Amino acid sequence: MALQRRPVSVDRGGPSLLLTLDRNSELALHEQIERALRKRIRSGSLPSDTRLPSTRTLAQELGVSRGVVTEAYGQLAAEGYLATRQGAPVRVAGTVRSVPERAPARSLLASCAYDFNPGLPDLARFPREQWLRSLRAALRDSPHAAVGYGDPRGAPLLREALAEYLARVRGVDADPEHTLVCTGFRQGFALLCRILRARGVERIALEDPGWHVHRLIVEAAGMEVVPVPVDEQGLQVRELIESDAAAILVTSAHQFPTGAVLSPARRAALIEWAEDERLIVEDDYDAEYRYDRGAVGALQGLASEQVAYIGSASKRMAPGMRLGWVLMPSWLTWELTSAKAIEDAGSETIGQLAFGDFIVRGELDRHVRRMRLGYAHRRTVLLTALARWLPDASPSETGGAAGLFELAMLPDGTDEYALVRAAAARGVGVEGLALHRFLPGGPAGILLGYGNLSEPAIEQGVKLLGDAYAEVCAAR
Repeated sequence: MALQRRPVSVDRGGPSLLLTLDRNSELALHEQIERALRKRIRSGSLPSDTRLPSTRTLAQELGVSRGVVTEAYGQLAAEGYLATRQGAPVRVAGTVRSVPERAPARSLLASCAYDFNPGLPDLARFPREQWLRSLRAALRDSPHAAVGYGDPRGAPLLREALAEYLARVRGVDADPEHTLVCTGFRQGFALLCRILRARGVERIALEDPGWHVHRLIVEAAGMEVVPVPVDEQGLQVRELIESDAAAILVTSAHQFPTGAVLSPARRAALIEWAEDERLIVEDDYDAEYRYDRGAVGALQGLASEQVAYIGSASKRMAPGMRLGWVLMPSWLTWELTSAKAIEDAGSETIGQLAFGDFIVRGELDRHVRRMRLGYAHRRTVLLTALARWLPDASPSETGGAAGLFELAMLPDGTDEYALVRAAAARGVGVEGLALHRFLPGGPAGILLGYGNLSEPAIEQGVKLLGDAYAEVCAAR
């Protein structure tokens, strides 16, 4: 039979050991023994100092080779569950204490059937096979030293690949020596904020509305936020000039959350503002996803010494990769590198090497091109569904055909918070525009991310959102 369940005497008068071995399982026999014994020890059914059968006895009882049991006992001894000494019986270690049964670990993240998260790409279309090929290449071809402590700026292979890719695709002035690999945008910006605070900077300007996480990072660094309004041409630079901020963070290629593109005149004015010993931080999060024309180039390419450019793999591939990069002005390179070295001595290496290989082989270009076509179609599906099921909502006039989300403006008087709650009750996750405002007031709106939803899910989600909107309107 495939399954064996045999009682094995443990101690005279003591408990019986009931093990189940499945010879058709993909799990090795010694691992099956390990798991069974580990579970019993942790549960307390095999208490501390309990004597176990010898390897020979247990092997005979189970019909396996003695080496299988020896391997299982050896692993459990290495983990501290068993005490083994030459010539002495094997016993449950005296230091082991039973662990009460606990509920499975839960996620802090809420889940919903139709999640219009504006920051998610299509996770189902993550290029697993191509990524696996790059991972294998990284493990196969990298020298032993590559998995030791490396350059805190990141693996040279990835920094060189990023410099070439970003110069070609985003028009940046990229130098591998002034490129820092980090664990996503958030770490790069947080390190930069701490450095600016140490330099005496007390206030940083942010776009209003703008991503609420920008504000949280600035405040965590001990600085004050200066909100600067945004209109259909992007950041209102005149308002920035009138402030006393020493730095500004902008999403110039595709403003979040309005979708506006910073106009040429304002780009020039912003760079002129920075020339007076000020810093522009450019969050270039999804510029490759432009559907009606080519993406506008990065600001960094116009003024590399006035712009700290931050990007990541989060929208281009998947946020779970936790890979980002900072193109540093030369005068900040040493301080950012030192801060990164102190923070974590450098980001995880194998993923960096794999991503470098992925870029060099052209896989990132191919992936972005495939996804651009798919996202453009999903955006069309979303707009059509809005017109059908929620005609009172109008796509923001400032936004272009780009990115992974659409901002839908709502009629005056709409209770945005009530709509978000009513949608959640129907399994629809949306973000209200108020979440990303720094100052209270302003028209109501909702952000609808379509990157990680299929076309049928977009249609059904918007239909349910329309039902939620009708409920909110009826309650006025």
